[in-house]
Amino acid sequence: MAMRLYMGIDPGYSGAVAVVGEDGSLHDIVRLSETEHDVADFVDRNAKHVEFAVLERVNAMPRQGVSSTFKFGTSYGFCRGLLVCSKVPFEAVTPATWQGVMKCRSKGDKNVTKAAAQRLFPDQKVVHATADALLIAEYARRCATR
Repeated sequence: MAMRLYMGIDPGYSGAVAVVGEDGSLHDIVRLSETEHDVADFVDRNAKHVEFAVLERVNAMPRQGVSSTFKFGTSYGFCRGLLVCSKVPFEAVTPATWQGVMKCRSKGDKNVTKAAAQRLFPDQKVVHATADALLIAEYARRCATR
């Protein structure tokens, strides 16, 4: 029997898609800075084993430029579309919700989530671009296995 997988998506342009196994180990990860084709292949390759995914539900930030807001919204829509097309069951969750459960309220400080992800995945090279996706994937696993 194949291991059940859980996916976490940080949809920011400098975000990532992470997949963890039912035992909490990192299975696979891809940065959203890769090509759309590469990201779509990644989701498709993992989709048949993903039991549940969490997509970070994001909004425009105050004083964020129009161009930045458009890019952010495009990335969010792309990620949401990949999940729908791949038939991966998912929920969109606010940062405050998953950060509260994971005990890493960042208030915008990426070092907080990076440190939390590094504690959970000590054998992985955690960088700012992957930290939130790793934590969101672990949040998805915890929600699904309650």
